[in-house]
Amino acid sequence: LPYVPRVSSVALLGKVTATTFALERPCCVFDQHADALDSVWLAVAFANATATFRNPPSRADVPPYKQLPTAHSYMTLETAAAVFACSAPSPAVLRVGGDTACRDQGRQDPCNGPLPSPGPYRVKFLLMGCHGPKAETRWSHPILLHRALSPSTIDPAPPRRGSDVVVIISILASLGTVLATAVLGALGAKVWGSLCHRDLGTSTFARRSYRTHHIPPALPQPLPPGCGCSPPGLGCFALRPPAPC
Repeated sequence: LPYVPRVSSVALLGKVTATTFALERPCCVFDQHADALDSVWLAVAFANATATFRNPPSRADVPPYKQLPTAHSYMTLETAAAVFACSAPSPAVLRVGGDTACRDQGRQDPCNGPLPSPGPYRVKFLLMGCHGPKAETRWSHPILLHRALSPSTIDPAPPRRGSDVVVIISILASLGTVLATAVLGALGAKVWGSLCHRDLGTSTFARRSYRTHHIPPALPQPLPPGCGCSPPGLGCFALRPPAPC
């Protein structure tokens, strides 16, 4: 079949890791060739071993996962062909190497264990019926996994920043300090001015003094006629001491 398997184009975290990769599911690929009892297998091989891979004549001859280090290929992800039909709702991706439980078990059934090295690997889908293979896709392009770093190669010291970065950071820090000082100074001046204004009003009111205008002493007024030097109470009443006669 002309279909070429490929890593999924869907935005997915961990699409390719150090031991796994996510494949696009082969939707509508086997509809014209599959029967109800047929199954689809995934053949996984090292990229340089695809030329020597041979399709197994029956399910009993499927190469298991544990033979990958010696046979350089294995088959996994046995799935009913109906799951990949056009009308069937199925997962968008198939993760190769996602079963960590079967790596340490000696069972013979198909295992989808973690891939032991970065590869590269190539894969193809194989449709198998009761009497052996019925159809197959092309091999994928080489798929290279991420390589894990050895703990001994990790530098525990943080990387040194360049001189330009240090200068920029110093300038930004200085500007931040100046800005913070200006803001605090403005706030402090405003608060201090408010307090001083309040105190000044109180003190002015408390210390304000009123000085009366200077009033000169009143000049003696002339007595009414007939009062003369008469004693007070006899004929007139003197409001002021009697003038000397």
